[in-house]
Amino acid sequence: MNLRAPIHHPHHLNPPTLNRRFNRVSTLSTPILRFSKQKNNTNLIFNCISPSNEVAESIARISSTEEGNDEILAAVEKTQLSEEVSEINIDELSENDSLWIQMVEIAKFSGPAAGLWICAPLMSLIDTAVIGQCSSIELAALGPGTVFCDYTSYVFMFLSIATSNLVATSLARKDKNEVQHQISNLLCVGLACGFLMLFFTRCFGSWGLTAFTGANNPEIIAAANTYVQIRGLAWPAVLIGWVAQSASLGMKDSWGPLKALVAASAINGIGDIVLCRFLGYGIAGAAWATMVSQVVAAYMMIEALNNKGYNGYAFSLPSPDQLLEIFMLAAPVFVTMMSKVMFYSLLVYFATSKGTKTLAAHQVMMQVYCVFTVFGEPLSQTAQSFMPELIYGVNRNLPKARALLKSLVMIGVISGLILGSIGVSIPWLFPRMFSPDPQVIQEMHKVLIPYFLALCITPATHSLEGSLMAGRDLKFISMSMSAIFVLGSLILLFLSNSGYGIAGCWFTLVAFQWSRFSVALRRLTLPSGFLYSEDLSHYQTGKLKSV
Repeated sequence: MNLRAPIHHPHHLNPPTLNRRFNRVSTLSTPILRFSKQKNNTNLIFNCISPSNEVAESIARISSTEEGNDEILAAVEKTQLSEEVSEINIDELSENDSLWIQMVEIAKFSGPAAGLWICAPLMSLIDTAVIGQCSSIELAALGPGTVFCDYTSYVFMFLSIATSNLVATSLARKDKNEVQHQISNLLCVGLACGFLMLFFTRCFGSWGLTAFTGANNPEIIAAANTYVQIRGLAWPAVLIGWVAQSASLGMKDSWGPLKALVAASAINGIGDIVLCRFLGYGIAGAAWATMVSQVVAAYMMIEALNNKGYNGYAFSLPSPDQLLEIFMLAAPVFVTMMSKVMFYSLLVYFATSKGTKTLAAHQVMMQVYCVFTVFGEPLSQTAQSFMPELIYGVNRNLPKARALLKSLVMIGVISGLILGSIGVSIPWLFPRMFSPDPQVIQEMHKVLIPYFLALCITPATHSLEGSLMAGRDLKFISMSMSAIFVLGSLILLFLSNSGYGIAGCWFTLVAFQWSRFSVALRRLTLPSGFLYSEDLSHYQTGKLKSV
């Protein structure tokens, strides 16, 4: 007896089997499908022609004894195959255009966000310009006064970082109640820190200014203390405004905070002119104008939160566990910020020992450098606002997170080259804008090359460090920044003692910036890093409990 293998006709195959077989073929490459119906029989032929000239034999022939069933099956298969082709084409289009689309979205967000960092130095510049026309003593007092008010605010930078991170992470979980609770907790912490700073200013403001300026300048200390005491009244509003601003940024809204700060800058400018020039209040008038503008900005930022459906006037006392999580975010950020501040302070200290001309040149170059580095901060904020959704969100997507990082770094490199070129051209081509002294100009020109090298890498570094903050790899950030600070200090000490002058200071700054870039890039590209690993237990600090 002859044994023959049973013939399995295609109509015995169920639809899932057909789909699975076609999917294996369609994933090889983008197919070009041609449908043909033979007139003389009931067979429907599907010719699937791919670049590799492979024919999908498993679906090449469908036999049916009834023409009606054949037509129905053919229509269903044609629809399914068309959907597959459309999906493949859409995916390919998205893959090809995703980089450009991401860069456009980043520009839409980071463009307005750049104004947030420009407004603060703009307010100080307005105060300086107006007071400088009134009194030289008050102009001198404005220096330590603004340092006392502005530089101490860096201590509370953790509020901004923690708010953006926690709000963006909660939004990624699609939990609006948790977002509101995070905002209420951080508003309460900001209010408490604001009253603490108000108390410190009232009780120790004069002592701090005396320690900074020296006891031999009583007129300067008195004028500066007047300025500090008036501006100190706004400390609670300032820190609450920071929390509200950072919450909006965590929600990917940069226009709301920008409108508030533009309005505050306008109020500050008009107030300075009216109170100082026309009413003759001098430095006290400038302080009142700045204080009122900061209160108005805080109010507008809270209202921007209310317009998004959140209560910006709700304050809730954090539990010990919630305070611990905020501290776990705040402590590494504090260490990182203090390492930067101490390093730049050391640069000024070693430049001071090189003589008056060298110090003057260093001061000019450093001020111009700081103005241009501001434009890199929006990239860090963009990473902190957009990255948590891709890392921790409900629709977690690590490939998109890596693509976002690539876009941020590319924008950082391009903007760094542009900013570095513009930043170098100003002291190179227009040095007399800052000093007519030829010796000072000569010292400025000595550091143009390290100045460019340090400035061009800064925006890309900010994008990388913002991504690390978004991934909550904060322990690594603080430890690496501390190590780079120590290493930079040793290099600075060696070059200074070796007689390299101001060039030694700036080449040390180059090493400092490029070390930050290299270490952060290496961390983010590790296969075991949070952008590649599915295990996030080492990077998450735990979810805050809702009350």
